[in-house]
Amino acid sequence: MTPPQASEYVHANALVLGAFGLLLRGPSGAGKSALSIQLVADWRARGAFAALVGDDRVALEARHGRLIARPHPSIRGIIEARGLGLMRVAYEPACVLRAVIDLLASGESPKRYPDEEDATTRLSGVTLPRMFENAADVGAAARIAAYIQNVATN
Repeated sequence: MTPPQASEYVHANALVLGAFGLLLRGPSGAGKSALSIQLVADWRARGAFAALVGDDRVALEARHGRLIARPHPSIRGIIEARGLGLMRVAYEPACVLRAVIDLLASGESPKRYPDEEDATTRLSGVTLPRMFENAADVGAAARIAAYIQNVATN
């Protein structure tokens, strides 16, 4: 049996929406925290489970072909909300990631029809489905929800 890889920290947010673990990556100021807050609120408003795993720094560890995300110990249960500062929130200690959302810089838009090679990304030896989005665009949270539904059912 191959031992698990050591954890590596990435600049990203991880959250659980229903039973779906999601990693949001992007440059500083791309809207990772605001989008995480919005997605969790949207899922909870529908009566579904949703929680933050980690904001800003997330540990990734490959285990048995799956990628596990955990919050950085010094900031677990804390999310930065622009205009409000640091907020304590309910969080999950870990999740199995099922997809990655790569957030684009302000002013950039995702391709209308993404290239096939952009449809996945490899992290810590695990390949995951990937979507590109601009967090500031109207409907970003709805498109991500539709993407999650598509990945979860296919």
